[in-house]
Amino acid sequence: MADRLAGKVAIVTGAGSIGHGWGNGKATAVLFVREGAKVLLVDRNRDAVGETAEGCEGMVAACVEASGRLDVLRNNVGILAHGVAFEHTLADLDRVLAVDLTSVFLGCKYAIPVMIANGGGSIINLSPIASNHHLGPAYVSYPTTKAAINQFTKVTAAQYGMHNIRVNAILPGFIRTPMVELSVVDAFRGKAKLDDAERECTITEYLDKRNAQIPLGRWGEVWDVAKTALFLSSDDSAYISGIEMPVYGGAAGMLA
Repeated sequence: MADRLAGKVAIVTGAGSIGHGWGNGKATAVLFVREGAKVLLVDRNRDAVGETAEGCEGMVAACVEASGRLDVLRNNVGILAHGVAFEHTLADLDRVLAVDLTSVFLGCKYAIPVMIANGGGSIINLSPIASNHHLGPAYVSYPTTKAAINQFTKVTAAQYGMHNIRVNAILPGFIRTPMVELSVVDAFRGKAKLDDAERECTITEYLDKRNAQIPLGRWGEVWDVAKTALFLSSDDSAYISGIEMPVYGGAAGMLA
């Protein structure tokens, strides 16, 4: 089906990729455009996060100025900081909170009034399987912030449903993206940096380990996530709000 988002205006954050290939945000942005939406693409261009509130407010303002409305906000941000609780510095925690949680809150803060004025909208947050399952890698701030997004999603959905604003979370599982190859695998091995030979070996080991935990027998693709975002953005999901949509091949039943 084509043109499922015809006439809609969307913001997709995290629309770039931290490495070569397709990330979830990039795939979602492309699919939204293919389905008829006008899309404002947003991504960070530096590691440090500064002026977060002004950046989110400006993002929404730019979208409204260019298109006159905002129908879909796809929050797709996520970074990692290596280390368990006693190893983490406060700076580590603050940085991950700012990117993974505060930016989502601020994006919603400035998008919701515009959506109310437009008569409704759809907000889709990214909150991976790590938000409710311990997957093994040595990081603590990432799953903690993502767990907070789950509750933020449900509370915000309840509070703004009266304005025809739907808020849902997508929980991707084992999706092979540049982030997996450049960040998650390092955490899984407990190393901050690996040379090329070590990295390739580690990726193979990590993929094999996770394949054994996926009932469908394969890693997911970014298009699996993008198609779910399309559904939650379109009128096909007009009566769905406040949910955590799992996209992980049935793997939850295989995890502790």
